[in-house]
Amino acid sequence: MEINPVSVRSVTMDTSGLYRVVTGFARSTPVWVQWTAEVWTGYGLLLFGVLSAAVWWRARGRAGARAVALALLAPVATAAAYVVSETVKSVVDEERPCRAVGGAAASLVGCPPPGDGSFPSNHATIAGAAAVALVMAARRLAPLVVPLALLMAFSRVFVGVHYPHDVALGLLLGGAVAALLVLVLTGPAASAVRAVRAGRIRAVVLLTGPGPADASSPEVRNVPGCRMP
Repeated sequence: MEINPVSVRSVTMDTSGLYRVVTGFARSTPVWVQWTAEVWTGYGLLLFGVLSAAVWWRARGRAGARAVALALLAPVATAAAYVVSETVKSVVDEERPCRAVGGAAASLVGCPPPGDGSFPSNHATIAGAAAVALVMAARRLAPLVVPLALLMAFSRVFVGVHYPHDVALGLLLGGAVAALLVLVLTGPAASAVRAVRAGRIRAVVLLTGPGPADASSPEVRNVPGCRMP
């Protein structure tokens, strides 16, 4: 099935040929592959949220202030990247390829309504930002989150709602925004975590965790039977 026999020229760059190839391939895949892609592209970002929560929970219980700061900054950086993406999208106002590219296979999911710009891909931007922020907080997650981010970006083209350049530049945008914010804010955030822990305000310490025990901690000094040097 084909849509829009007349192509509308892209205002950013022309990757319509690759878009036709990917969407044509998508339509040739088994139904279960198409269904899986639809589910992943619709709900896959939730997995990054779960991973962010897990990294935070692990850090707050046993890690130092810097590790907790990195864990707390991951969702903040991701949200900031989304805001930047939305801002760029509103300025560029690129038509979606599922309406603009002539001779392309029909998208697997409904084409977003007019006014919902194509460039950049919010999904790819969020995935790129989350992956970079999570790797900065827990490097061991790189083999998991990097492929997941790439898969999310590809799925947006596969289901037919974005050009390839929308997702490629979305990944780069999200990753760059996240990396910059984390690098700039880690120091101040770590200082804030230390201050919160020192203040021992219970409601706030629930967010940062008490931190690893050390010799200066009252909890350690007052443990019965513990002899301090």
